[in-house]
Amino acid sequence: MATWTGHPLIRPATASEPVQLFLLTCSLIGLQFAWGTEMTYCSPFLLSLGMSKSGLSLVWVAGPLSGLVMQPIVGMVSDRWTGRWGRRRPFMVVGTVGVVVCLVVLGWCGDLVGLFVAEDQRRRDLTIALAVVDIYLLDFIINIVQSTCRSLIVDTLPIEKQQLGSAWASRMIGFGHMLVYAVGALDLNSILGSTLFGDSQFKKVCVIAAIAIAIAQGATCWAVRERVFVSNGKTQDSTSKTAINMVKDLFATLRALPPRISAICWVQFWSWIGWFPFLFYGSTWVGEIYLRYDAPADSSSKDALSDVGRVGSRALIVFSFVSFGLSLILPYLARSPTDEEKSPFTPRPPRRLEPVLSRVPSLNAYKPTLPVAWLLANLTFTASMLFAPFVRSVHFATILVALCGLPWAIGGWASFALIGTEINKLSSPNPSAYAQLDTDDVELASAPASQSTLHIRHPSLESTASDPSNPNPSTGEMAGVYLGVLNIFTTLPQFVGTGISTLVFSILEPGKSPELATHADPEEHHGTDGVSGIGVCLFIGAVCAAWAAWRCRALGL
Repeated sequence: MATWTGHPLIRPATASEPVQLFLLTCSLIGLQFAWGTEMTYCSPFLLSLGMSKSGLSLVWVAGPLSGLVMQPIVGMVSDRWTGRWGRRRPFMVVGTVGVVVCLVVLGWCGDLVGLFVAEDQRRRDLTIALAVVDIYLLDFIINIVQSTCRSLIVDTLPIEKQQLGSAWASRMIGFGHMLVYAVGALDLNSILGSTLFGDSQFKKVCVIAAIAIAIAQGATCWAVRERVFVSNGKTQDSTSKTAINMVKDLFATLRALPPRISAICWVQFWSWIGWFPFLFYGSTWVGEIYLRYDAPADSSSKDALSDVGRVGSRALIVFSFVSFGLSLILPYLARSPTDEEKSPFTPRPPRRLEPVLSRVPSLNAYKPTLPVAWLLANLTFTASMLFAPFVRSVHFATILVALCGLPWAIGGWASFALIGTEINKLSSPNPSAYAQLDTDDVELASAPASQSTLHIRHPSLESTASDPSNPNPSTGEMAGVYLGVLNIFTTLPQFVGTGISTLVFSILEPGKSPELATHADPEEHHGTDGVSGIGVCLFIGAVCAAWAAWRCRALGL
């Protein structure tokens, strides 16, 4: 049996529950600054240097490759980490330092190459090479931070709070998207001048992203106190396992996934074939539509990269507003997983609200379950992106991108809420038992009399989860492993999406981008007529999202 010292705690203990949940999940705001900067500006930046779209699609193998390698391994290592600062926060701190360095290098890679190379074409080629290497490093390091941020949420909250915690995570992701896209949509050179944070829009966005992730991660690491893992009770120290043994353990876990976790992973797999082109090319798609169809015919921009970044960011601002707004009300729109279980325990509202609620008809019967909500989300994404190849207006493109905010909010919430609940159930000595927390007291069902009472002091979310007799532990011992497995089913479809986009771009848009690579010879460009290659990739992703909706049936509707 695993042994621990201490217990999870979110500081300050006197703060309200929303404040504490904000501090627990605000690290995700900084992550979105890093991801948003990469997804909004890196594609047009590389295209402006002369890279082809088919070559660009191979660059974005960095995302799925890093996620496939880093998140499961970091999850397994952090699960067994015995350091005094806890299992997750040391990785968050080290990873954040690496992300900050990579973002700064990305913004100044042209200047760094220019210190050693003077010839224009060679400087562009080496800048592309340095940027690609830096993007790969950035993706690998971001995944270290992302893996441990998600695991920290699962570790800290008890079963009945997993859905609420996942909803807060979705809110922070939406809020982070809003902020980073709002920053990208501004003319930062006019606002900050030509010297502060660099002399270009791209440099300024990179620096702002670096500052944001440092502040957000620092806030969560300060606020959360983890319980410390001492031993797993085995003769061999689990932290001394070799990489080969860890890989073997990972594959053993994959082969023996519990049925419900397996079903969650497969829905995630098919839906992410659709999300990959949207996340990596959506901003560029909107910006190219603007340059092709809506840009003034009598004017040529001196900085097409900034134009594409700002127009794409404006569309994604609307997308993030929709996803953030929906994330605020998600916990009230779907039934909790614990509500679906048959148990002698009957949830009871706080005593002071009983006189009011007794006069209001129950709406629980009309609330969809989480699997139904996820199914509807995938159908919404399908209905939106089926139109992508036929868009000829930046306004219509913005509307389609905004509609995708709904499935993004629900998908990110549902997948982690469902798997977080399953992880904690598997970690419980009595999986059928669960507790309901309200502002007055705690009720516990199906607990043998010999077991000690579950102590949770509201609003501090402080739990004696280290007690092995606790029937509802707040820390899933296998959280890192199973979240790493979920990430495998998130990253593998991105390889599929990369193959699809490479093939589509090679056929429909070979050569350099005429909108961005203005320094290239005309014969090196592909044309601007015909169907957009990115639009076709989005269409194929919509078809895969439809199949993900069908797979939701395995979760029980």
